[in-house]
Amino acid sequence: MSLDNDPDSGAQRPLLENSGEPEYGTVDGVAVASSEQSERGTFTRNLGAIDAFAIIISIVIGSGIFTSPGSIDANVPSPGVALVLWLIGGVLAWTGASTLAELGTAIPGEGGVQPYLKRIFGDIFGFLAAWTWIVAVMPATLAILSIVFIESIFSAAGVADQAGRIEHKLLSVLVLLLVNGANSISTKASTRLNNFFVVTKFVSILGVVIAGIVVLIIGASNPERNIGGRDWLTKSWFGFRDSVLPDGSIIDWGQLSQWEILGHYSTALYGALWAYSGWDKAVYVSAELKSPARQLPLAINTSVPTIIICFIAANAAYYILLPWNLVSTTDSVAVAAITRLLGHGFGIVAAILVCLVVAGALLGNSFVTGRMTVAAGNMNWLPRFFAVVGKVGATSNSDPGSTDPPETSKSDAPLNALLLSTILSTLYILFGNFRALLTFNGLGEYSFFFLTVLGAIILRYREPDLKRPYKPFILIPAIFVVVSGFIVIRGAIFAPVQAGILVLVWIIGGGFYFVRRSWTRTREVEE
Repeated sequence: MSLDNDPDSGAQRPLLENSGEPEYGTVDGVAVASSEQSERGTFTRNLGAIDAFAIIISIVIGSGIFTSPGSIDANVPSPGVALVLWLIGGVLAWTGASTLAELGTAIPGEGGVQPYLKRIFGDIFGFLAAWTWIVAVMPATLAILSIVFIESIFSAAGVADQAGRIEHKLLSVLVLLLVNGANSISTKASTRLNNFFVVTKFVSILGVVIAGIVVLIIGASNPERNIGGRDWLTKSWFGFRDSVLPDGSIIDWGQLSQWEILGHYSTALYGALWAYSGWDKAVYVSAELKSPARQLPLAINTSVPTIIICFIAANAAYYILLPWNLVSTTDSVAVAAITRLLGHGFGIVAAILVCLVVAGALLGNSFVTGRMTVAAGNMNWLPRFFAVVGKVGATSNSDPGSTDPPETSKSDAPLNALLLSTILSTLYILFGNFRALLTFNGLGEYSFFFLTVLGAIILRYREPDLKRPYKPFILIPAIFVVVSGFIVIRGAIFAPVQAGILVLVWIIGGGFYFVRRSWTRTREVEE
């Protein structure tokens, strides 16, 4: 059968055509993504708003708040500007999350942005989003977190600049294996362990904030006492100062053009967006919420503001606890601040807490990665055994299209999906590095965030009668589209190598899509 002459081919389908039929999402002639399956889903609806709140907190509050401040401060002319960028990053995350809550409560389905892009722009867009997240964004995220976990331990021991050593990489792989193993037990076990990590996150940030408040009070009441950084007391928070980089070079802001300054601001915003990364993940578990129309917006509109307040408070505390010229030169700001204030012993305690925070982020991201892969398997975008839950390997059920766990299995974890995630993330750990993966991750995520939120605006005009239990004011998605579009364009110009690799990932994914679709249609004709 010629695909070029097929009226249902993605090449012939109008970009914004409203079609519910999958391109090649059929098994034995039956649509995989049926409305029944979309409503029923692969996983049981046994999560509540508190669980969703905890998952968002666990994913977002990770390594970023403890490692990003240095890279952000290095690319801004003053601490005040840094705090403003933290606020902008938070507002951007909130507008995006609110828009995804609208889509998540209006369009049922598993897989986050995948079903939304498929419905709005066509099957191949949904596939490329799934492909990008599964083979690029999420493995890179898990690799970054695993690397940061090990580097935090060595940083507390006074060992630095050794991230490229094979010993460090193998230890990072070990951490990844342990976390993915924990997620392989069951959904309930994952959420209970996740709730423990949420507590450690708040304790860690609270400790930093309390230390900053104590120094603030002591310094304000006794200006002559040498405690903390003191720059917060003697210098202007918005006054331009030269920025010191980790390699010892200095940025003289007075010598830069507006375009160059804008480039540095964009780089700093990428650091903030990495810290806020994960705001979209609540929609990946919307199919498991008992009442998603009520619980999803509630979880998002409580968790994201909480995170913004925590991040701004923690960063203000860093500037109180440390001399400002030290903030930009370290990737372990929290450990450095506590060590300087309370000594090496407390620095080790801080490093342990940071490791627990990173472990929680690893757990949450690993949890969501499995759900993404299952959704892609259910859509027949990936081989069907990736949608199997409760066992490793192909389903042994009599129904070849069934993805239900075997009756003898006590686990509802997506084991095949977690195995794929482990393999890909291990490759990223062995062959990647922190900063390159960070930029690559941001470009991949925000390319599809931009398309998804733009699609939500288009859908309002194309399907005005679509039932939307939650519908934020149109200005909210519009703000996200403008800012995220700028971020993607400026990021691609600033990092052409990572952008080129991402385009290559899309080309390979597109080839896989059309080959697999052609194979599926050929099999249908033969049968």
